[in-house]
Amino acid sequence: MNVNQQVTQFTSWYGSGSDGACPTENQWSQLLDRPADHPVTLINFFKLRPKAKYSEGQTGSTGQEAFSDYASVSMPAMERAGGNFLYVGPYQGMFMGEDEDWDLIAIGSYPNLDALIALYSDETYRGAFHHRTAACERQKVLVCGD
Repeated sequence: MNVNQQVTQFTSWYGSGSDGACPTENQWSQLLDRPADHPVTLINFFKLRPKAKYSEGQTGSTGQEAFSDYASVSMPAMERAGGNFLYVGPYQGMFMGEDEDWDLIAIGSYPNLDALIALYSDETYRGAFHHRTAACERQKVLVCGD
């Protein structure tokens, strides 16, 4: 499957990214154009909602509870794909630069692009991604690696 086909597949599963809840087509393309055999590290910043916001009307859970539902599926899926977390924990502030307000940081490492693609292609992971969307008021993900 070429990059354009992969981008089409991922946006059909996750959405357009126009709301910031998932990558845009351009962001998918930039990621998928990386050298396939190079390691990839993602630095995730999350600001959780006080109350989870589900599109299907599910109610009653906090952003933290919804994120825990996501994490209970995403962490094992990441390990199955060959990735691992270097750090997961609370955001404690900026050392340099403009202050930002986040609740949680997660740094995930993948041995190569195929491992990351395997995670986002995993049906179980895709099925839990709506919990992440419901949990997060906003998020940003930085891509690092060779």
